[in-house]
Amino acid sequence: MCQSLHCCVYKSLRKQETFLFVLQEDDFSRVPEPLLKALGEVEKVINLELTPQRAVARGDARYIMDDLLEKGFHLQLPPTEKPEPINSGQEEIT
Repeated sequence: MCQSLHCCVYKSLRKQETFLFVLQEDDFSRVPEPLLKALGEVEKVINLELTPQRAVARGDARYIMDDLLEKGFHLQLPPTEKPEPINSGQEEIT
């Protein structure tokens, strides 16, 4: 893994707390078209220099860097407020 990686972070104006990291400003060429359509209009938030040790608001910088190098982008989704319970089909009888 590289020691540092420059990237540009965009936020979706359609989907709250959804961020798209790309390697170069305004270069969405490696982002799948359906994903771009789902995000709608995006707005640049920040240019960022990632290192494996850098603290990021959500997620792990190493994982983000891996995504950027392998896929050319990283999608950060909003945190889930509470996990949905899994219904096994067996209701509890009280």
